[in-house]
Amino acid sequence: RELDALSRGRPHQGVCLEAAPLPFRSLRDAEEPRAAGSGGRQPLWLVLERIQDPMNLGALLRSAYFLGVDRVVASRRNSCPLTPTVSKASAGVMEVFHVYSTDDLQGFLKAKSAEGWEVVGTGSRPGNVEDVPVISCSEFRWDKPLIVVIGSEGEGLSLETQLQCQRMLAIPPGRALHPGIDSLNVSVAAGILLHSICSQKRRHGD
Repeated sequence: RELDALSRGRPHQGVCLEAAPLPFRSLRDAEEPRAAGSGGRQPLWLVLERIQDPMNLGALLRSAYFLGVDRVVASRRNSCPLTPTVSKASAGVMEVFHVYSTDDLQGFLKAKSAEGWEVVGTGSRPGNVEDVPVISCSEFRWDKPLIVVIGSEGEGLSLETQLQCQRMLAIPPGRALHPGIDSLNVSVAAGILLHSICSQKRRHGD
């Protein structure tokens, strides 16, 4: 009963640990030498815009860490904070993998583009933004520093953020979809996209 009270009714598996909160880190700390990609490859950053579900955020961190993403950056406004639920959903990744934040997501993306990074957006219906071409994730080639931007669960990327992207990546469905089922869970989609990008890089031996 004492553990149930400490964990506020959430599953605890017989253990509770009191720990200090983990804040988002400043982007100033992200630009250190180890931001370069591991194994000699180009760096890969994942940017999250308005992810609000703590389970999704935890799952996104877990996939990003597992697949080799170098940095995760979240928009500070309208985003889920780094809570115990996020940590549990990340299977502990949040404790060992720093998460950065920015108050000016579009300005950050614009600055990285000016530095030579490629910025690609994602979405289930990314075909309505002028001058931003849409390609299948399987056609994408990773040959320069890369930022992959993932949007919120309900609305996807904002128009302002889409306009900062050089391309939009889409996951082609395996069947004709029912009109009410036209997208994937955000963390599942991110895992598929990141795996597609990273496996292409290994396959082509760049």
